[in-house]
Amino acid sequence: MVTSFRNLVNIRRYRWPEFFSLILPSIFIVLGMLQLTLVENNKNAANQIATVSTNSLPPLLSLGPNLLLIVALFATHIVLSWMIPDADQTLLPVTGMLSAMGVLMATRLGPYLPTPAPTLGYHQLLWVLLALGCMLATVWLTRDMRWLRLYKYTWALAGLGLVALTLVHALSIHDFNSPTHDQLNIGLFDFTFQPSELLKICLVIFYAAYLAENREMLSQAGTKIGPLYFPPLKQMMPLIILLIVSLLMFVVLRELGLALLIFGIFVAMIYLASGRLAYVGYSLGGFAIGALIAYKLFGYVQDRVSVVANAFEPGVATSTGFQVVQGLIALGSGGIIGQGFDLGHPTFVPAVHTDFVAAAIGEEFGMAGLFAILAIFMLLVYRAFRIAIRGRDTFQQLLAGGIGSVFAIQTLVILAGNLKIMPLTGIPLPFITYGGSSVIANFIMIGLLLRLSAPES
Repeated sequence: MVTSFRNLVNIRRYRWPEFFSLILPSIFIVLGMLQLTLVENNKNAANQIATVSTNSLPPLLSLGPNLLLIVALFATHIVLSWMIPDADQTLLPVTGMLSAMGVLMATRLGPYLPTPAPTLGYHQLLWVLLALGCMLATVWLTRDMRWLRLYKYTWALAGLGLVALTLVHALSIHDFNSPTHDQLNIGLFDFTFQPSELLKICLVIFYAAYLAENREMLSQAGTKIGPLYFPPLKQMMPLIILLIVSLLMFVVLRELGLALLIFGIFVAMIYLASGRLAYVGYSLGGFAIGALIAYKLFGYVQDRVSVVANAFEPGVATSTGFQVVQGLIALGSGGIIGQGFDLGHPTFVPAVHTDFVAAAIGEEFGMAGLFAILAIFMLLVYRAFRIAIRGRDTFQQLLAGGIGSVFAIQTLVILAGNLKIMPLTGIPLPFITYGGSSVIANFIMIGLLLRLSAPES
């Protein structure tokens, strides 16, 4: 405790790069609030409206609580300077910028959704504040990371428990075709959460711990069948069982995006542990076979593929393909520099605050803004793998690499869905998509990365 306090007051060791980097998201929040207020005032003046309607954005004073995010970021910075002064100084500013974008987009979109939600931005802000607290709690609880590794099967069972909880809830509401994915949301008092968001954390920790123990065996060739070498079945069996159970559950729930994310985590971590591209090839081959079987057996898979292939066909563009078409129109109308914040019409896209928030960013900030967001995600993934390279043991290396893979896979999958490259999956864009469960899970993973980057961890 005394040492940490001395680190805080030591000017030379203070986290100055992180402090100055936090100025950027702070400026972004302030400018975003001013833009929302000025545009809304102009709209009201043009329409000769004396008072702001219930569907309008609140005035500047009502947007003031968003300034709490700036205070929270700098408060978190001070706590990190006390707890882990030598940890990575890029992660907090990067996630702060992404979270600022998420709060501002929720504030901008909320009042103009088909069902007006003027408090959508406040809800997202509260989730981010809670998530920052969870991140600090994660940093504190993982001062000794050995317990994460020792209880690896507990994490596996916890993951299966979360999957089972989601399935039981889905069966209780008797609705697997809900367009709002209600089967994934479990109510708790006045809030809802998605157990599947915590599942990815459990999977990464288990895979990292298990693969760290069996890395040597997996890096060597196992059974030979013809000209091909396969990994040892004994070492692979626990991983395969957990993968199959998780995939089957979410295939039953018709949540193909989560199934794809789980499979991506498995492939990424197998490669990180073994370094053998052949295992990736086998996994992708198995995935292709499974996808073909699912396409032949399940009508909803055929519908998802048909929407992507025929989105602009007459009849499809105004029905099942309406969301995809409107998303592409929003992206196209943004051009290079965008329509301007709060000057576009992204709410023409159904579920824009969840499934198509990238399209909203593309319309109002343009392709330049969307590429800037993508560059921030690339920086986040780069820092995660940099931490992995500098890990002190195999477990920490795999854990950091697995977390970086989760962020990369989620970002690529949701962007591919928005661009009609693949069927829309419904998984969130990290830190930006509206939703508390996703934000909290992402910040917990950032907390793990911060602890992994600290020399004393």
